[in-house]
Amino acid sequence: MDPVPLAVVLAALACGAAAWALTPSARRLVDTRSRWLHRAVPTALGIVGGAGAVLAATSPAHAVGLGILAAACALLAPIDLATERLPDALVLPALGGLLASLVVASAITGDWARLGTAVLASLAAGAGYFALAWISPSSMGLGDVKLALPLGLALGWHGWLVLLVGVLAAFVLLLVVALVLLVARRGIRGVQVPFGPLMMLGAAAAIGWATQR
Repeated sequence: MDPVPLAVVLAALACGAAAWALTPSARRLVDTRSRWLHRAVPTALGIVGGAGAVLAATSPAHAVGLGILAAACALLAPIDLATERLPDALVLPALGGLLASLVVASAITGDWARLGTAVLASLAAGAGYFALAWISPSSMGLGDVKLALPLGLALGWHGWLVLLVGVLAAFVLLLVVALVLLVARRGIRGVQVPFGPLMMLGAAAAIGWATQR
């Protein structure tokens, strides 16, 4: 079997299994029995994310980091949809795991400038989202700000343009969702749209775009 498809399958199974195993802990963490946290949802997201991690990775170490982020996002997305929360207990380990993997990747290749760009992009994304949360705390929480750090790190590894595309994609998706709700409900007053999953989708789309350039 070709090594690349095999790696994709193994990563998909590993991330799916991790999401499946951690779902009960995630439910206890946020104290919810929402259907979003039925094991099938995070597992499916983990499988897709794990496969995407290998396809988007620039090295094995990078693939490990993206896999860690994918497994965390497989839990964070349904948690946010269920409770409008993004727990530090998942966000911060994802940030640490991805950063460690990128340090290893840079040490192997000697490309420390790329790591520097990724770290600066992460800080810029966090600062930008913090400013938005400060301006409009009712529409964006500190959980979104913290999530911007690992997502910004992943996007910044591919450059500043990819960071910009990923951030803008999240807001475009928010506009699309708002329009759908407007049509479906004839008004969206009082309807809260969790932004975390849109941030993750935007980042995934931008990284996918970067790998195809």
